[in-house]
Amino acid sequence: MNKKILGTLCLILLFAEVLLVIVSWLLSATMMEGVRSLLSSEGIRWLFGSFTSIMASPLLVWLILLLSALGCLQKSGVMMLFGRQPSCSYREKTALRVAMIFLVIYLVIVALLTLSPHAILLSATGELFPSAFSRSLVPIATFGISLFSVAYGMMAGVLKSLSCILEALSSGISKGAPLIIILMVLILLRESLRFVFV
Repeated sequence: MNKKILGTLCLILLFAEVLLVIVSWLLSATMMEGVRSLLSSEGIRWLFGSFTSIMASPLLVWLILLLSALGCLQKSGVMMLFGRQPSCSYREKTALRVAMIFLVIYLVIVALLTLSPHAILLSATGELFPSAFSRSLVPIATFGISLFSVAYGMMAGVLKSLSCILEALSSGISKGAPLIIILMVLILLRESLRFVFV
């Protein structure tokens, strides 16, 4: 996405938060029922005391994990491989086979943890949804993508050291940092709305 568009979106969300602060103060000053002011002592205590727990959202963690996996996928060279598959070198074909073996082993482990009777990741009633598996679906998928990418990158000679692997895992986060900031402001706005009107 264009950084100018993301910057404009972030500015709009920040403006909406400031507008909410002013509107909540005005509505609470008129003694409107069911409205709390973000500028009251209660509102300020809520904002400062709850900020960390507000930001500790599963959505934020999922976004960071997805960005990390996508960055790793790109840096490992897998994305370029699928664009030119007929002209792959022997090393790239071998790396792809090894990465696929790692992915299959990973999927078998996940299947054993979810599909067998009395599996660990099932709910107490034996269901997949809702269960520990359904709550960890994004981390399971992103770890599988990262494992596949790292295995391919190491075998293909693209990721030659631990520092290269770390750089690959963090490259997507650095590229997607504007999305993280926008999500943080969006989460704050949503929770502020819930505080003011609930």
